[in-house]
Amino acid sequence: MKIAILAPIAWRTPPRKYGPWEQVASTLAEGLVQKGLDVTLFATADSITAGKLRYTAPRGYAEDPALDPKVEECLHIAQVMEAANEFDIIHNHFDFLPLTYSRLIRTPVVTTIHGFSSPRIVPVYKRYNRTSTYISISNADRSPALDYLATVYNGIDTSLFDAVEQPDDYLLYFGRIHPEKGAHLAIEVAQRTGRRLIMAGLVQDEHYFDASVSPHIDGHQIQYVGNVGPDERNRLLGNAAVLLHLIGFDEPFGLSVAEAMLCGTPVIAINRGSMPELVVDGKTGFLVSGVDEAVSAVARVGQLSRMDCCHWARSMFSREKMVDSYLDVYRHILAS
Repeated sequence: MKIAILAPIAWRTPPRKYGPWEQVASTLAEGLVQKGLDVTLFATADSITAGKLRYTAPRGYAEDPALDPKVEECLHIAQVMEAANEFDIIHNHFDFLPLTYSRLIRTPVVTTIHGFSSPRIVPVYKRYNRTSTYISISNADRSPALDYLATVYNGIDTSLFDAVEQPDDYLLYFGRIHPEKGAHLAIEVAQRTGRRLIMAGLVQDEHYFDASVSPHIDGHQIQYVGNVGPDERNRLLGNAAVLLHLIGFDEPFGLSVAEAMLCGTPVIAINRGSMPELVVDGKTGFLVSGVDEAVSAVARVGQLSRMDCCHWARSMFSREKMVDSYLDVYRHILAS
């Protein structure tokens, strides 16, 4: 079986720091290679893979402002489509744009829908619904207008995360600095509980950061350590008393939630979107309705078993489970 993995090109695959879609594409590609499959990763030129690498973009356009995103995306998608007859399956992690090529080729295209950036993109998915295969990354993130073959949770290379049984006492915010991710709510929880909060993540909304986050950063109780890479990520997640994930939108998945639990760190999350599928309320964290419940939950974190968090995450969100699930998808498509 020859598989083409089409990764996004905002960032390198795997990303140096931020880049969740690139991370999932990388984890899947490497897992398939380990299974002995013939895998070609379509990504940026500086990407890293044990499979074959093809590229048109020299680097991620989010890392090089000299690159035009639309130009790079067009060339990138065209490259895999022009080589379509070399593959048994094209696995699209690039959102909706590749669907517009899908009826021009004979190779089946599997599209993992990593979320809907806007309702305005749904018509594209609807147009190609009958001739495409869609995979959701959580049961919560399914459009009633579309048909799906399966839900496959994002997988993580568990060997990169160590469970920490004796953590530090800080609260952790880990994610994009954007209103919908609830950085300001994490700050409020820290202030009301008198606990130290460490914040890490890419500043995606500068105005929000300047108005709602930066004024509270004092370097002591509220600390911001920037957009961190894998080593610092693992240290921060593993040594946190709890991850605060106080989202203000219906999040499709939430890699940091699964990664935190892999380290043994429980999660306090707003009960929206995929969170009930990721967090076992009262066992691997607490699902809350708002700041008041989050404040109360902080006091109960010590009642949870960090090993329960780790075991749950390993059983649900491993690379091996994701790879096996996608192999089932590929076999189903080729058999039909």
